Amino acid sequence: MKENIYFVSGIDTDAGKSFATGFIARERMKQGESVITQKLIQTGNVGYSEDIDLHRKLMGIEHTEADKSGLTMPEIYSYPASPHLAARIDGRPINFAKIERATNKLSELYDTVLLEGAGGLMVPLTEDFLTIDYITAKKFPLIFVTSGKLGSINHTLLSLEAIRSRGIHLHTVAYNLYPTAKDKTIQEDTKRFIKAYLEKYFPEAHFIVIPEIEKTT
Repeated sequence: MKENIYFVSGIDTDAGKSFATGFIARERMKQGESVITQKLIQTGNVGYSEDIDLHRKLMGIEHTEADKSGLTMPEIYSYPASPHLAARIDGRPINFAKIERATNKLSELYDTVLLEGAGGLMVPLTEDFLTIDYITAKKFPLIFVTSGKLGSINHTLLSLEAIRSRGIHLHTVAYNLYPTAKDKTIQEDTKRFIKAYLEKYFPEAHFIVIPEIEKTT
């Protein structure tokens, strides 16, 4: 895979990956890059991707030709579930070759591709193939999204152990302040703890903060 493709995953379904993906795309666009986002597999929709819609809203752009042609949302399933289950319910296996062709085409058209996964690293794409397996096989650098809600330290450290064990290149940890945490004390200490952990065990990884939505609109 080309070096301009970044996979975006997170601690769980509610980590705010889509928000973080759109925000990071917007910030890169401000630096003069041509950036596109892609959804690896969209579930819970028919004929469109709600996550791509959110990306474009945050990026401040209309839907692109790549969106209209389906390159940014190559596989869509109607049932709002893990991809392996959504594909089984819809009776249509995931076409990984189609996804890879779309990603490669986007990498030729844009400076940067942000490829957002579904849920966390261990979400099954098939019965015997996890999201982390896909990232490892394609050798994508990883942008990992976490947050300050209670439990995030545990989920983050478990994910970082999995990342280390697979030899995945952790490019960035994005600490998401959106949605607004109910407990600011936990949120601030979680940020401090995760940042310190990265400095010790992943010193080459970047650490960025994704601000609350009120600060981005």
